[in-house]
Amino acid sequence: MLNRRTFMASATTLSTLLAGYEANAATPKDTIVIASQIDDIITLDPGEEYEVSGQIVVSNVYDRLVRYEAEDLSKLVGAMAQSWEVGKDNKTFTFKLRANQKFESGAVVTAEDVAWSLQRVVLMDKNPAFLFNQLGWKKDNVKDLVKAIDANTLQFKITEDYSPVMVLNLMATTAGSVVEKKVALANEKNGDFGNEWLKTHSATSGAYKLVSWKANESVTLEANPGFHLPVKTKRVIIRHVPEPATQRLMLEKGDVDMAWTLQSDQLKAVATAKDIKVDTFAYSGTWYTNLNLGDERLKNPKVRSALRYLVDYDGMVNTFLKGSYIVNQTFLPKGFPSYIDYKPYKLDVAKAKALLAEAGYPNGFEIKLQCKNLSPLTEIAQSMQQTMGLAGIKVNIVTGDAKQVITDLRARRHQMTLISWTPDYLDPHTNAGVFALNDDNADDKPKPLAWRNRYFDEQSNAMTMAAVKETDPKKRDVLYAELIKRITDQGPYILMFQPLTPVASRKNVSGYKPGIVEDTYFFRTVTKS
Repeated sequence: MLNRRTFMASATTLSTLLAGYEANAATPKDTIVIASQIDDIITLDPGEEYEVSGQIVVSNVYDRLVRYEAEDLSKLVGAMAQSWEVGKDNKTFTFKLRANQKFESGAVVTAEDVAWSLQRVVLMDKNPAFLFNQLGWKKDNVKDLVKAIDANTLQFKITEDYSPVMVLNLMATTAGSVVEKKVALANEKNGDFGNEWLKTHSATSGAYKLVSWKANESVTLEANPGFHLPVKTKRVIIRHVPEPATQRLMLEKGDVDMAWTLQSDQLKAVATAKDIKVDTFAYSGTWYTNLNLGDERLKNPKVRSALRYLVDYDGMVNTFLKGSYIVNQTFLPKGFPSYIDYKPYKLDVAKAKALLAEAGYPNGFEIKLQCKNLSPLTEIAQSMQQTMGLAGIKVNIVTGDAKQVITDLRARRHQMTLISWTPDYLDPHTNAGVFALNDDNADDKPKPLAWRNRYFDEQSNAMTMAAVKETDPKKRDVLYAELIKRITDQGPYILMFQPLTPVASRKNVSGYKPGIVEDTYFFRTVTKS
């Protein structure tokens, strides 16, 4: 699994044996063993973790007020909350908890545990804190805004004008995980809210409890019998196996039940194996090219439109990206709320040449395209270089490490940058707020993508804020559809692809449901015959 911002895998050897049984032996029937890259885990405290593998683990360990459950990933439902109400001001949220929920310690879950857990994220001020800071929750006011009314009733208030849907989607993230207050504080050190202890322990009422995390080696989870939904697999072991070839060999021998990070060569090799199947699931990334409007050529909307017609989207997904990516020309991934299927561009050299002529560049121009020295980014860049050359645009590809490429992008020094983006939570504003919104274009006001590309458009700003504040879900979808089309057609991007997540597993394994974001990965539905 890749970190949301990326990480480098470390080495391992095939001689690493699975805990509790011999290599080459079938894994226990009540246990699912997964081979993956998990050296991105630095903590399993839900108030701190923000890496991909850590979020997948925490999502299965901790419950929260609401979430998208495996039974219907399209619908937000109550998790720890039996019901909830939103005040007429759209700023007051009141939740009634399910009765008789218990932590792994046996203690009953109370609204005080929930309130403290939400407060804790803000007060610790670790990576996930910004999610709740959006609501106006700060260190100096969160205890006043988030409170337990009684043992079974939680109420919180927000200070910003946001759609209740967006607020509830924030509660569905792993940052909203509920920790047992008493246990965490019993293990507190120097006022750390139990953070150090919770890196490697759990205090949960979720589907699984954490048995152990051994850094760069394994994570072991065990079913929590008190969870309010069925948990079909007793134990889950995730092994750190960074080499895809080793993952494949372990899967073929039956040493593991699933392999998460096989590459195209290994996937092709196991696709025809008698005892192995490969399923593909949509993931939430967006692969796109930034166009810096500080460059006078790129500032011209006809030039940007011409560039979009000089990308062979279908050609790439049908060749070297086949099975790993789909064409997506919007800033919202397919599977997200408010997503629309809008793909207006295809390779059309004649149309691109006409647009370039209208813009005053009949003979094209020379331009720099930066990207990380990483497959398939380099292959995508080479394809763009070839097709843009057909219209007289000479693309000079400059590759570098992630730090070099991102530093230039953040400093607005780039011309074109090919890169990927992954959302932070399952709501359209998570991407709209970075791809479309830029309310201050000054050089000393650094912001996400729109600012980085010097895209300052008052109409896009107004549309973004209108959508995030809209309380009617259907009207909200309409507003986002209009914004999506505007950014696709006029924004400072060539929006291209959405990645897929291929998962190889033994054919006796079924029910694995990875959602589009890490907050919606599920182990409790997995079974093994």
